[in-house]
Amino acid sequence: MKTTLLAAAASLLLGGAALAAATPVLADEAFVGVYKHDVTFIGHAVGLGAAGREDGVDVHLGYRTSKLENLRWLGKPQVHAMVSINSKNTSNFVAAGFDWKIDLGQPGGFYLRPGMGLAYTDGKASLPPANAPNLSADERARRTYLYYHRIEFGSKVLFEPELALGYQVSDKVSVELSYTHLSNGQIFHQGKNQGLDDAGVRLVYAF
Repeated sequence: MKTTLLAAAASLLLGGAALAAATPVLADEAFVGVYKHDVTFIGHAVGLGAAGREDGVDVHLGYRTSKLENLRWLGKPQVHAMVSINSKNTSNFVAAGFDWKIDLGQPGGFYLRPGMGLAYTDGKASLPPANAPNLSADERARRTYLYYHRIEFGSKVLFEPELALGYQVSDKVSVELSYTHLSNGQIFHQGKNQGLDDAGVRLVYAF
């Protein structure tokens, strides 16, 4: 990945660790997940859109703080920080934000985990037009390939809504079916907003 992405990942993870250190309840979590990159069925179903241009598998590595008791007015969220690494080296990203664990029935069973954050991607914010005048045949072919095989995010900085359905296997271990979406929301950029959808499963370990 690019140096800027690695630096951003380090900053996010260190920030999460600092927040956890300031939190009195020791329930920090680490997670690792495997996701299909750039799926289309979820985004189309919920009206967020999806590009369907890129391929590969994403590995998500992340960290969550314990619940922030001092943010009762916000529902005592957890803070997450993560990095996503794509097997094809396209559209890697780092993200950080809040999420909330909502038990479905008695604690210790199934739960929902909605979340919202901000992300930074090393993917393509904009693509060069393939129909520009005076292009060589090779350059036109290169741009056409990019159009069909790369997501045009519109912005390097993106919103990162996510949703997971989890099950508490034990006091330490949970598994989650997880969906993560990246989009500029027509706020960070006006125009192209192709977005990225990741869907997969992650393993969560509580310290």
